[in-house]
Amino acid sequence: MSLTKKRKIANAKVDKNKIYSLKDASALVKEINCTKFDSSVDVHVRLGVDPKKADQQVRGTVTLPHGTGKTKKVLVLCTPDKVAAAEGAGADYVGLDEFIQKIESGWVDVDVIIATPSVMPKIGKLGKILGPRNLMPNPKTGTVTNDVAAAVNEVKGGKIAFKVDKSGIVHASIGRVSFSADKISENAAEFINAIIKLKPATSKGTYLKGVSMATSMSPGLTLDAKALAN
Repeated sequence: MSLTKKRKIANAKVDKNKIYSLKDASALVKEINCTKFDSSVDVHVRLGVDPKKADQQVRGTVTLPHGTGKTKKVLVLCTPDKVAAAEGAGADYVGLDEFIQKIESGWVDVDVIIATPSVMPKIGKLGKILGPRNLMPNPKTGTVTNDVAAAVNEVKGGKIAFKVDKSGIVHASIGRVSFSADKISENAAEFINAIIKLKPATSKGTYLKGVSMATSMSPGLTLDAKALAN
């Protein structure tokens, strides 16, 4: 595939053999963006864990200080007594049986699903659909709760969930290229620190094996994992 003129210019600005500080990468990632739209800024963290082992699963949530720059669509699955609270907090969709039927029919046009504990038995059958899309409500990520208003506010305010994949890598969008370099850096640091705090006790050797940052369709930047770990 031939490279566009913008991508060639971007590639020329990146030293593939250089390890960048978080501050420098956060500034450079803005310069090498190749898209006309407001690209997401993504951080990828390779961990020294074995995802196949239950006690080395790294999963959690973090509230980014400057949000994600994206308005997330939130679905709240709850009983009628919680509907007003969810709608008042700004949930995009609220209900139960009608949305379960829609999801069973293939509808998943949401970014986050929040549910109350009492309805989880009904939602369990949706695991095969929602699980692969990381949409299944889970107490560990704060998406199974009776306080649906607080959960919606957190998601709308910049809370993201993350989980290590089968390759031992955690991926997350931590902002937009339109953010200032300082905001990108602060969001990335918050995300990486959250991962560090979740280091499994059974994980041996180097925990942060590699960290990179990139925008949509731009070359990736290798970050100084040792500095970030400290």
